[in-house]
Amino acid sequence: MRPFQGWPIISGPIMKARFLARPNRFLVRCVSRELGELSAFLPNPGRLWELLLPGVTLYLESVAPSKAKGASTRKTAYTVLAVERQGRPIFLHTQATNQVARFLVERGLIAPLKGARVVRAEVPVGNSRFDFLLRRNDKDLYMEVKSCTLFGNGVAMFPDAVTMRGKRHLQELAEMGRRGIHTTILFLVHYPRVTWFMPDYHTDLAFGEALLKARGHVQILPVAVGWKNDLTLDESLKVLTVPWTYLKTEVNDRGSYLLVCRLEQAKDIAVGRLGRQRFPRGYYIYVGSAMRHLTARMARHGRRDKKPHWHIDYLTQEAAGRVCLPVRSSQRLECELAQALSLMLKSGPAGFGSSDCPCPTHLFLSRTNPLHTEGFHHMLQSFRMRSP
Repeated sequence: MRPFQGWPIISGPIMKARFLARPNRFLVRCVSRELGELSAFLPNPGRLWELLLPGVTLYLESVAPSKAKGASTRKTAYTVLAVERQGRPIFLHTQATNQVARFLVERGLIAPLKGARVVRAEVPVGNSRFDFLLRRNDKDLYMEVKSCTLFGNGVAMFPDAVTMRGKRHLQELAEMGRRGIHTTILFLVHYPRVTWFMPDYHTDLAFGEALLKARGHVQILPVAVGWKNDLTLDESLKVLTVPWTYLKTEVNDRGSYLLVCRLEQAKDIAVGRLGRQRFPRGYYIYVGSAMRHLTARMARHGRRDKKPHWHIDYLTQEAAGRVCLPVRSSQRLECELAQALSLMLKSGPAGFGSSDCPCPTHLFLSRTNPLHTEGFHHMLQSFRMRSP
């Protein structure tokens, strides 16, 4: 028998649809050729910004209504299973990821866990509940599973949004490890063409710091898997490398950032010594840096009750929808980021944010939301996901 034959997770037919919008974390609007526009449940709380782009293909499964007494009433008849990127599906169903992990462990397909068997699932320990209790060589092994869908340039990263729960699990597993209890955290990366795994310290610095501290007490096990178009696993599976030495240098609260904000209508705004400037309606991307206390610098941009100091302060007083995207690095990448944006977008006022460097400007204009464009995410990943 081939090791992946009879994969049990998909029980019914799969329907494809085009993504339209995401009204909230667990709901998407999409359109299919057969049914027209419909809503579907998305069992994934991550940001998924670089995946859920307008028009991308979603893989949906029809969910039969339950007639059992006391069963919850769903408002949607479909569940999102995966999204297509670079011609192949990326599995999104975080709850079903545990079934994938169990399948791989029970088949002995993850080399570092070979010989382990699943004793039970959803195991309470203290104030937490871990995904699995395994047994190997007559010893207990507690395992937590995380689903990873963030990747680029040969690098996979987790998480794609701040996860207090994930950090707590990691810290508790590390504490158990210090007491001599065997623990592991399995990161299932749903894309096979990657080599490296890192915590996404750009998005969640605290998780990155916790992972570094947990090393030596918890088995950190990132495994990449691939999916076929019928949402069965292909036979590519590999353990990824964690570049610990690189991370010790880079996981720090310093670097550069992109501040995205929206101006609802064109305005003339007085910008310090630059004087009154005309700002057309649209989305503005500002490039800044702070080689110390980057988190505090970005938080300042989110406050309205502050005295204007930098050029960007005058714009953010008038703009809405501010989103800060950190690029943590031991190197100052501010000018490189500005150069990359200048090749994609229209430049803002001359000298804006660049009075202490040779760049023409550090402000750029996009008529559409850059977070909804593939090119912007590719550019951002080229800085965030650099091979060590």
